Amino acid sequence: MYILVLNCGSSSVKFQICKMPNYEVLVRGSIGKIGYPDAKFKFEIKNNEPIRKTLAIEDHEDAINHILNTLKSKEAFLGFSLADIQAIGHRIVQGGQKHNVSTIITKEVIDYIESIKDLAPLHNPHHLSGIYTCEKLLPHAAQIAAFDNGFHMSLPRHAYLYGLPLELAEKHKIRRYGFHGIAFRSMIKQAAPFLSESYEKYRIMNMMLGSGTTANAVLYGKSIDVSTGFTPHEGLIQSTRAGDMDAAALLYLMKKENLSINEADTLINKKSGWLGLSGLSNDMEEIYEASQKGSQRAADTIETVCHRFRKYIGAYAAEMKGLDVLLFSGGVGENAWYIREKVCNGLEYMGINLDNQKNKTLTGEGIISCAASPVKVIVVSANEEMIIAEDTYELIFKNPNKN
Repeated sequence: MYILVLNCGSSSVKFQICKMPNYEVLVRGSIGKIGYPDAKFKFEIKNNEPIRKTLAIEDHEDAINHILNTLKSKEAFLGFSLADIQAIGHRIVQGGQKHNVSTIITKEVIDYIESIKDLAPLHNPHHLSGIYTCEKLLPHAAQIAAFDNGFHMSLPRHAYLYGLPLELAEKHKIRRYGFHGIAFRSMIKQAAPFLSESYEKYRIMNMMLGSGTTANAVLYGKSIDVSTGFTPHEGLIQSTRAGDMDAAALLYLMKKENLSINEADTLINKKSGWLGLSGLSNDMEEIYEASQKGSQRAADTIETVCHRFRKYIGAYAAEMKGLDVLLFSGGVGENAWYIREKVCNGLEYMGINLDNQKNKTLTGEGIISCAASPVKVIVVSANEEMIIAEDTYELIFKNPNKN
């Protein structure tokens, strides 16, 4: 059974075609810089030479159309045709308060996503574009929505409320939603081989450290707190996002620099974070290399970022009344041993005892804590596409009456 997994971002489309139920990835790729004449197209068929092209892509419909036309032209190598794609799983960043599990896309679901698209203006309109395009180009295939904030709908009321007048917050649907939920589901699943019992027996701290970064407290299988909030901006200092800050500081900057709302939004979401602090790059490896060459600004960036990481670990451990497992994932979480070391060292009082040698030499997934460490520290590779594919298979083929 062939499933197409689509992730339509603000200026990109990532895709996979996998064969279920064993999640065998046959094709994967992406189109970046949509809307520009030099969009980047990557297309990889299992056991074949990858395709790399630079071309003009007008919009998301044009991108998906290009992907499907490329698939059609390679059917002889694929062993299946577009007609064999029976279902499409879409990553939807914002599902509002209504959807906490993946669901079959119906007109009612589409209307609901349309009604809340202002909650995620950089993401949900493009997800909808992907849904509409697939309805047009692959009308025979069922479509599934996997909601990125759905995992966090188990947050208790006291954890998702903001200190705003309640009437205003409820009127405008302002609350902590949290994001990276699909990745967190994958992280705890990937950690299973390293645990002696079900993840539902543990107090788990998830650290998704990539260009987007989120901390997440999972208490006995349920998300009870998350660093991202009403938008993905809140929480940890991210590659270009400022994260937690005094809201009045932004108002002050807007006044002093005569910034419009759009300019202020661009400032805190695209010009801040690791990029703004370092003045060098939004790539942590480049910042680390600069720090090793003596850049004080780069060194300060790493210290500031890791301070925020540690603070959330301590806060969520307090909230869960202890900690059993600390998981790292994402591009930085999986590859930057120096970040993991700086975050963990000094947390021995919490039961986190890092094996510095294992941490430095690990490739791939594995335990990086000492054998006697009360808290297991594990590096895992999150796979959002696999979770979406499994949800799609579950809904369409395994348990079609679940919805």
